[in-house]
Amino acid sequence: MTREVNRLADNGPGHNSLEADILAALWEQVPFPRLPIDAPSEIKELVIDVENPKRVYAIYHASRRHNLQLLVEKFIVQLRYGCGFIGCVTPSCFSCRKRVAGKAPVRRYNPTSARTLAIFLASQDDADSRLCPFIQPPVGPSDAVRSLLFGPRYTASSGDGLDTAYRGSGHKVKPVRGISSGLAPKRRQTRRSTRSPSAQTSRKGSTQNQNEQSEDEMDNGEASSLPDTTHGIRIAEKSVSKDYRSFAANVFGTVAFKMLEWLTPNNMEAMSEKVAAVDDHSYITGETRACPSPSSDQDGKTSLPSTPTIPESEDQGKVRDSSEVHRYAASGLYQRAHPEHRPVSTTNLQGPSSHQRRNSNARIRTSSVSKSQARTVPEPLVESMTDDTGPLSPSIHSPQAEKISKGLVRPPPMARTTSQVTSSDVDAMLEREDSEPASPHSHVNRHHLPMDGANGEETSSSAGTVRSLDVSDEHHGTPVTSDKVESTSELDCYLPQSLSRLNLQAVNFICDVLQEDATSERHLLEPPTISGSARRSSSRLKSWKRKRRFQATYPQNLKLQWKLFAEQSIFHVLSDPRALLDSFTNSNGMVDSQTLWYCMLRLTRVAPSLVFDSLWIALAGLFAPPKTLQTARSPTLKIFPGSQMSFTNAETASLMSVCFHALVAAAPLVTDSRQLNDMSRIRAHGLTLAGGGAVARQPVSLCLQYEDVFTDDMALRLARRLLRVIPTRRHFDELIELDLELEDRIKEPDVLEILLSQLESSTQSVLNFSKAERSMHEKRVPILLLDWARAVMLHEWEGKPDVSGDGPFGGALSLVAAMYQKRQSLLLGDVHFRSEYFGERLDPLQIPVSWLSFTSTKQKVHLLDYPYIFNPASLVSYFRAINFSRMSCSYEESNSLLNRIKAIIAHDSLVTAPHQKSVLQDLLKVPSAKYLILDISRKNVLRDAFDQLWRREERELMKPLKVHLGEDAGEEGFDSGGVQQEFFRLAIVDALNPDYGAFTVDDRTRMTWFQPGSVQPEWKFELVGLIVSLAVYNGLTLPITFPKALYRKLLGEPVTELHHIADGWPDLANGLTNLLEWNERDGSVEDIFVLTYEFSTSMFGQPITREMQPSQRTSWPQFSDHPDSTPLPTSNPDDAPLVTGDNRNAYVSDYIRYLTDVSVAPQFAAFARGFHTCLQPKSLQLLTPSLLQNLVEGTQEIDISELRRAARYVGWDASHRAVRDFWSVVRRYDERMRRKLLEFVTASDRVPVGGMANVQFVVQKNGEEEGEAGHLPTAYTCYGTLLLPEYRDKEVLRERLNMALENAQGFGFA
Repeated sequence: MTREVNRLADNGPGHNSLEADILAALWEQVPFPRLPIDAPSEIKELVIDVENPKRVYAIYHASRRHNLQLLVEKFIVQLRYGCGFIGCVTPSCFSCRKRVAGKAPVRRYNPTSARTLAIFLASQDDADSRLCPFIQPPVGPSDAVRSLLFGPRYTASSGDGLDTAYRGSGHKVKPVRGISSGLAPKRRQTRRSTRSPSAQTSRKGSTQNQNEQSEDEMDNGEASSLPDTTHGIRIAEKSVSKDYRSFAANVFGTVAFKMLEWLTPNNMEAMSEKVAAVDDHSYITGETRACPSPSSDQDGKTSLPSTPTIPESEDQGKVRDSSEVHRYAASGLYQRAHPEHRPVSTTNLQGPSSHQRRNSNARIRTSSVSKSQARTVPEPLVESMTDDTGPLSPSIHSPQAEKISKGLVRPPPMARTTSQVTSSDVDAMLEREDSEPASPHSHVNRHHLPMDGANGEETSSSAGTVRSLDVSDEHHGTPVTSDKVESTSELDCYLPQSLSRLNLQAVNFICDVLQEDATSERHLLEPPTISGSARRSSSRLKSWKRKRRFQATYPQNLKLQWKLFAEQSIFHVLSDPRALLDSFTNSNGMVDSQTLWYCMLRLTRVAPSLVFDSLWIALAGLFAPPKTLQTARSPTLKIFPGSQMSFTNAETASLMSVCFHALVAAAPLVTDSRQLNDMSRIRAHGLTLAGGGAVARQPVSLCLQYEDVFTDDMALRLARRLLRVIPTRRHFDELIELDLELEDRIKEPDVLEILLSQLESSTQSVLNFSKAERSMHEKRVPILLLDWARAVMLHEWEGKPDVSGDGPFGGALSLVAAMYQKRQSLLLGDVHFRSEYFGERLDPLQIPVSWLSFTSTKQKVHLLDYPYIFNPASLVSYFRAINFSRMSCSYEESNSLLNRIKAIIAHDSLVTAPHQKSVLQDLLKVPSAKYLILDISRKNVLRDAFDQLWRREERELMKPLKVHLGEDAGEEGFDSGGVQQEFFRLAIVDALNPDYGAFTVDDRTRMTWFQPGSVQPEWKFELVGLIVSLAVYNGLTLPITFPKALYRKLLGEPVTELHHIADGWPDLANGLTNLLEWNERDGSVEDIFVLTYEFSTSMFGQPITREMQPSQRTSWPQFSDHPDSTPLPTSNPDDAPLVTGDNRNAYVSDYIRYLTDVSVAPQFAAFARGFHTCLQPKSLQLLTPSLLQNLVEGTQEIDISELRRAARYVGWDASHRAVRDFWSVVRRYDERMRRKLLEFVTASDRVPVGGMANVQFVVQKNGEEEGEAGHLPTAYTCYGTLLLPEYRDKEVLRERLNMALENAQGFGFA
């Protein structure tokens, strides 16, 4: 149940007063956490008093359950009855369903179905937004209590197995069919107040005496002297038919879920009246006659032959506000925040006892010690319906709950505080515990330490002489008002206590205590416990220990006190943003990442739900605007009315870092990086288990542990709010930029930039971690952050390519994008960012085409705007789908125009003049052509290509390509792809020939690059780029090798790092790396390297040198064909500054810039214009430099095993002798012969993107050859088919195949 901070709560006219009354009732009932007396002295310095009721964990816990019950009640009314408004548009409202159905019948939800849906809706984030705005608060009891039967519960005196019940703490209750209720509300006393006071007093005394007598007799195992007596109230359900095969009926039809409806205020009021009526009836009949003896059924359960039932009230009046507090206090909803804390004695529910806190309303302080504690605590999500020790309801007796509740009775406050109790008092208490015999009646008093007097019983000898400030004076005369007696200093001694902040020692101590006492929360996280805190602590930190001077078993009540104090401290610190900053920051900023992770690891293994819930509350403060937007001069003041606690981006990043580390710590503790990567891959596919191991193979147990963590409701809720902070803070930054009053202010860094810089920092941990552990932590945190972002995206995704940009999904995408930009420093690869789950579920044809026309906004973004979350195969598919769509559109337009022209020039058309028809055909010849046809001769491939591509219109280039190659010399070929591949191969090889002076080829790497100052005109570079663009547009690869720097520049990415040029200029990159890494203690840079601050290159055998200008945009000199031009070498500088240790970083950056940009700027600009001619600019955003390189060049490595698996056969099968001989020969080929074979069959020596699976390689039988001579192997390159004759043996096959590969050229029909 999550209410967003920017949504107003459902505040009625008396909401504030009602909330204060509820807090007052809770303040009276809940146990106060206090620091136990055996606490170490070091921890006392951190202890503070909590004055704000909302900051008490027990009160917050109970309020959260109460809010859930109210929400469930409203949703049930909405689902079953509706709001009654004829224009309702809320889909879940019955009125809306009825309006949409019209005259068609509408089936109303049954109670179980309504309860199921209501619980689901109430447990979602921002549950209030799903409520119908016209729904009215429910008045009177719901249908849930109408199935309950109320009557007196009878106890037999014979002890023959009938219903035996005990009242009071520590006594067992034998369960009966239905609910054995201990309800004795204040309503019963108000009904009897009409009698005389004496009668009421005598009635009360007689009832207490009977109860005490019954308890004593039953404790001694003797039969009661009364024949049959009424003992409490019996509540049973009417028998209804139930489908035991229904999952919803068996889960949401249980008592635990029904109690969500039973324990709402309206239902509790009705139940109290019925209980009071039954009690009045039993009292009257008990005075006039003896009760009839109940009979026992065969199961030993008590039957009620004459159980009085209260008729249902059909018309319930509206509940008055004056009775609300009594209903909340009497209902038992807030008796305890935990099952083990609630009282089980029915007398405790009859109103405040004599030793209870008096006048709590007057003593509640709305402000806490720190200012940050005064904010409103939003309602958290619904938690599980059972705690670690039992069901939620304080009205249902549980033997386990009653057993744990010993020692929880609140004693009267002592004259001295707990902190003043000395260690000798502890020893004396423990000695008395060991010496005194156990007694059922004295067990509570002996095991309880003076805390806060829950039930007002005397538990110490000093209680009789020292009067408590909270004790009513009804036993000492006239009552005295609390304002006259109680003082602030005295009340502070009995306020709840908590730690003001946490440090490493406090975290270790709290977690050790909870683990030693076995009072930690039950959870599914692995490992369940974390030990070894002493080993982890450095020598500077001393571990805290409890004062234990005994060998006996540690008392249960002290364990409970420690649990209450630990939970309160964790809640108080982790839910307060300022306390979080005080705990995990220092003068140097955030504590180191590994120490923070260790603290969260320990806390999440003792109280994960509490940790996630508290951090979720703390994040609410991050949605408040910064102070600059709350100033009176800011125009955004009207948007954000009221003064709110604000945080800077640096503080926000620190708080987010704590929450992210908590989520990372929740994941299973994996110490193998391979397992960590494999599990991330499995989760990226949306899988729970690895299946057949296609993705990764990991143990099932580890996969299920991951599933438990990443589907945990509390953790996911924290992750969603955490990611929602990111777009919110960025919106605040944009508002600050738009504020004219703040133009002179220094802009704060982005919150994600600060957050990731904290992860990158290598601050030494204060704990003792090995080198392997530190290395593993550096890998663990970024990978698990991506896993959590991916988990939120998968949880929030609705199957559409456009998603919300300002919600959790948008925040997750922003986090992934920021981490992708810093993937090198975070030790992440491209594979870590992929989420194959999305690519496998999106239409590969429709989605990329629709993306071209989609415009992303702050509210809506497209998944393809973040291409790195898709795998390369999906991106290539999307890229080619865009090109195919454009090609199809051009073809359809031309075909449509051609059909119209044919209709015009037909003999029966309106145009009758032949001349006009001829002119019309000539004018529309180009647009009506369905293909781009190139007629190329083998003698002048490049010249013919330039001539036919020059000044072509773009609409012509978008059409499907057809190439006629060598037909002037008699070649015949049907272009199904092979002729095109041959044309591009010949054209690009000729264009990149270094003899033309346009490009250079490195002798070592065979990389091709532009010739600085080339003599070739720029239009030729543009046409070369156009040829490359046509090849990519038509899905063909080229036999070229460009450095990756070219593809970075084509995609608009900068080339600034050494690894950007390492593949094209490896020797240069190594030299510059040595320059940067040189240690000047071994010699100065200028003496060892002797470099000048200039760039040098060779242009047609002449050395050209220019001094590099760091801050100026300079142009590189170009060769001129003018005879009077000045030779370029004459302009070389005579003297240039030396490269020193101070300017070597700038020298490397400038050298890379001159190498890849300045020296070849005009040539590259022309090439880029031609390259972008056929390609949609937005489609290039899908590609990375490596992926674009694979699209253009393909893959040069040829794996024969992969090729054999992809091959198909015609005329024989894979087991034929000739086929086996063929692969045996090919397997022994070197890389050159492998490329020749692939080129011979497919017309390309490169493997396309996607591997051999995308290569069409068919081996077809082409007759039999008996002798040594015979036909050579041939190929249909158009169809990727090798025509292989069946030769006599392997040697003949090897000889004939080698001859064919070495002499292959030209096309022809076989």
